[in-house]
Amino acid sequence: MADADTSRLCLQIVRSHFGPLTANVASALLTRGRLSLAQLIRYTMMKPRIVRAAILALVQHNILWHSKTEEEGEMLEFNTLECLMRLRFGRFVWQAEQLFGHSGAEIVQLILDHGKLQPPDIISQLSIYNPKSSSLYSQTLYKLVSSAYLKPSTLLSHHSPRDKRIKYEAEEKAKITGFPTAKELREAHETAEARLKREEEEAESVGLKRKRKDQINHRSSKRKTTEEDMVDDEVYFRVNFDKFNTYIRNKLIEMAAGERFNRSAALVMRATLKATEAKQKSISDPRSDPTSTAAIAMLVSDDDDLSTGLVTSTKKASSASLVKDYLGLMSAVDNPTPAGKASLFISLSDNKVFVEFEIISRRLRRRVLEAVARERHGDDGVRIVRLLLDVGKMDEKQIAKVAMMPNNVVRPLLAALSSDFLISTQEVPRSADRNPTRTFYLWHVDLHKAYSALLGNLYKTLYNIGVRRQAEQEESTVKAVLAKRERTDVAQDENLLSRMERDVLKEWETKREKLTVLEMRVEEAVFILRDLDKVGSNEDI
Repeated sequence: MADADTSRLCLQIVRSHFGPLTANVASALLTRGRLSLAQLIRYTMMKPRIVRAAILALVQHNILWHSKTEEEGEMLEFNTLECLMRLRFGRFVWQAEQLFGHSGAEIVQLILDHGKLQPPDIISQLSIYNPKSSSLYSQTLYKLVSSAYLKPSTLLSHHSPRDKRIKYEAEEKAKITGFPTAKELREAHETAEARLKREEEEAESVGLKRKRKDQINHRSSKRKTTEEDMVDDEVYFRVNFDKFNTYIRNKLIEMAAGERFNRSAALVMRATLKATEAKQKSISDPRSDPTSTAAIAMLVSDDDDLSTGLVTSTKKASSASLVKDYLGLMSAVDNPTPAGKASLFISLSDNKVFVEFEIISRRLRRRVLEAVARERHGDDGVRIVRLLLDVGKMDEKQIAKVAMMPNNVVRPLLAALSSDFLISTQEVPRSADRNPTRTFYLWHVDLHKAYSALLGNLYKTLYNIGVRRQAEQEESTVKAVLAKRERTDVAQDENLLSRMERDVLKEWETKREKLTVLEMRVEEAVFILRDLDKVGSNEDI
């Protein structure tokens, strides 16, 4: 079950996208956990027909998991992550338009509106006013499917992966004889994860099928049979969020490289990521596929002057040599210490270039943690957090000595940091009775706990932004003007609005734009803390 802040945000999203009746069903599942249909009807106190319709809508949009067991029967569970992903739908549509044009954006938007669709339904819906455009949409749909921007909706996607993971781990643990060791438990967990991932990949391998095509050879008058891939019309497709999330991650990495070095380094990083873009299927990959310096140099535009970011001995250095220098800079070849390895962006091995997603993601999450500590507790708070991250567990006197701060400043600062869950304590009793007066209290940074607390605060902020937007929209003057603008005659000619009404409308649009920008910034921090935490693992957050 989700915490209170996450539940409120999910409930707000469901209410704005599906209405109040569906929100009642979501509220029951969020507050009470997994429920059956009979329990949902009893807790929501709505008609069975309405509850079934709400469940069908949520299942269609992949927001509900449903499973059938012999003990409990058919049970329903709320998919929190899928619901929160709806905040990025606008960004996904924009990214599809940048990659595949207006037709790609229309296909992605239509599938997002309906949850999942078959290709004939997609083509017929989009080409209803222009039948000649059906071939264009068919080609774009094939590109989206073949490039993994759309993936097939399978039976496994409607079942909670947590149930499968628990079942597979229990099967692996049953094979262990005697008392299991920590190594055997870890191996059982890894085997279950690999089995679950393999099943998902096999289930999602459908979507394209082979079609025979006859070609006539005019010289010999013989038919030559070839095969080509085409989209399977019987498969339901949904948007692959992981593929679109790779672009958000790549943009963050490019911005981080620009802040760490300069704009030219950011351009080289963009070219490096673009060289392996086609093979980036998920954000859980710890590192990119290998590429070469020559491939990166080819993707750097001729209009970009890379020499402005480096001081070179030669007056006119080649683009390939400049790219090589930037790659050496970002791979920290001049700093082979542990600190240098922790700050690198790429790694070089046998003339191959790898982007280290796991190291960069870890650094981006730490940067968010330090930014929050600086905002709430100043530079002294950041100094203590960095000290504990680098050294580990320390008591109060050691922190004051190493950080060169007086005890009367360190003590309240540690308490304030602990109240915000940025740091934690570890008790080390000196006696068996665990008397507090004979106990050492060591301070340390529990990253998982700190990131979870920050994520909860960010969810609360997103909820407050939505409430503020709704309150601004429900203001009597704004509500009247917006209702008037919905009229067909005013929609065609806004000059029918008075000057005061246009001013009210402009002020409302300005406020809405500011709130949207703020929401995007908070969502970016959520992406760093939640989605980039999956890098190198396949566990749910």
